Amino acid sequence: MLMFGEQGAGPEAAADLIKDGAEATFMADVIEASNDVPVIVDFWAPWCGPCKQLGPALEAAVTAAKGRVRMVKINVDESPTLSEQLRIQSIPTVYAFYQGKPVDGFQGAKPASELKAFIDKVAALAGDGGLGEAIEAAETMLTDGEFADALETFAAIHEEEPENPVAFGGLLRAHLALDQVAEAEAALAACPAKIATAKEVEAVRAQIALIHQAQNAGPEAELRAAVEADPENLQARFDLAQALHAAGKVEEAVDMLLDLFRRDREWNDAAAKMQLFTIFDALPPKDPIVLKGRRKLSSMIFV
Repeated sequence: MLMFGEQGAGPEAAADLIKDGAEATFMADVIEASNDVPVIVDFWAPWCGPCKQLGPALEAAVTAAKGRVRMVKINVDESPTLSEQLRIQSIPTVYAFYQGKPVDGFQGAKPASELKAFIDKVAALAGDGGLGEAIEAAETMLTDGEFADALETFAAIHEEEPENPVAFGGLLRAHLALDQVAEAEAALAACPAKIATAKEVEAVRAQIALIHQAQNAGPEAELRAAVEADPENLQARFDLAQALHAAGKVEEAVDMLLDLFRRDREWNDAAAKMQLFTIFDALPPKDPIVLKGRRKLSSMIFV
């Protein structure tokens, strides 16, 4: 499995992620270090029962974050001046620092689920720990036609971050680039509920729908002749739009559907509008065909 932003699992990596701090080293360990990555500071004492419960759980959560945050443990009995400066009134108290400033915190012991949510929230302040670069690399592979490599990379990122919609959408698109429609559909069926309606996932869902339509599209020449023979044959116009899209003539297909919508917006349960939305969803949001098509459709809807 490819790992991104991971410090490793050995003693040296643990020492890098979690360390004991003091007043003398607070500036270097926390303030300066937080310029690179968020630092979680656990204020505790040996005689504090809740501290003994929180400390190991917090360390586990920080370790699980694989380098996206670091942790410094401050014994308040040994650092009274620092505790007073930061107004530590009860323990355990946890502060998160980023870019040299406290950005979040809490008091008392917390369940593991809340600790994970806290760590994820703090880690997000500094980005994704290398996943963004990995996604960029995978996107470049797709663009360069290195579909198998892109699939492998997106799969690794998805394994690392199962609810990352960009990575999951990339994984699906890589399957489609390899003509693995069934595999894409299987992956889509197992899509995590949290990202099921993300735009990256909806885009691939639309692309798959268009692929199936293309497989059943009629002959373009015959459909053109049918439309020319009877301009009011709306079914022929709709079928021709599908055939045009299947032939890669996306802009012409959009124009055909816009004309159909203009003629009868309610025809076949607003099929023209729904087909336009499917095409728009399948394309990048800033594609000129999408921008122009949405603008024209909106002008017709709101006249």
